[in-house]
Amino acid sequence: MTVLEFRAANIPRDTDLLHGLKPQEVDLILAAARPRRFSAKSVMTRQGESADHLMMLWKGRARYFYGTPNGKKLILRWITPGQIFAGAALVSQPSRYIVSTEAVRDSIVLVWDGPTIRALSRRCPQVMENVLIFALDHFSWYITAYAALASETVQERLANLLVALAPSIGEKASDGIEIDVTNDELAHSVNISPYTASRIISEWQRTGAIRKHRGKILLRSPKTFFLRVV
Repeated sequence: MTVLEFRAANIPRDTDLLHGLKPQEVDLILAAARPRRFSAKSVMTRQGESADHLMMLWKGRARYFYGTPNGKKLILRWITPGQIFAGAALVSQPSRYIVSTEAVRDSIVLVWDGPTIRALSRRCPQVMENVLIFALDHFSWYITAYAALASETVQERLANLLVALAPSIGEKASDGIEIDVTNDELAHSVNISPYTASRIISEWQRTGAIRKHRGKILLRSPKTFFLRVV
């Protein structure tokens, strides 16, 4: 990894932290970051540890997860290139990470320590507005997820999850969108048992609503898929 790789001209397409900044401001912020590599399945931040670094996914894929007191792992939002996480580091008051993050694929992450990113945000006020927009989006996502648990059937929750994953981690194929996700991951994301998730996915596959190919789920059309299965 070279310094030239992390410049305004090379930033990922959807970058939460850097919207609306001038190229020289972007380069300033990127130059202050420390790049780190994480192999797939490695934990990047741990729930309960001191929140002292802000991170942005540059390449790869990651996700949030929460460990419950009884040892259950709840998969939360997925993280794609350009998205930030561990945003509590922007707060000067000492705090701890509420959730953990893990790399799903081999990933490159840009890391800023707390004092550095706070100084940069004072110099470039747009950074804080971008973070507030990012936080509002996350708050909306969690409200939607909580409402789904209270008001939707298991099939509706699972179908909504697949439709939501399609534009974020899905990859275009010749006959639809492929989503690289396992039945266990789907189960842990919507708070159902792996057995229930596998049963529903198998039923959808039998009826032709989805297709499993190379371990991935293929949606021919996310909109028509939801209408078909619920």
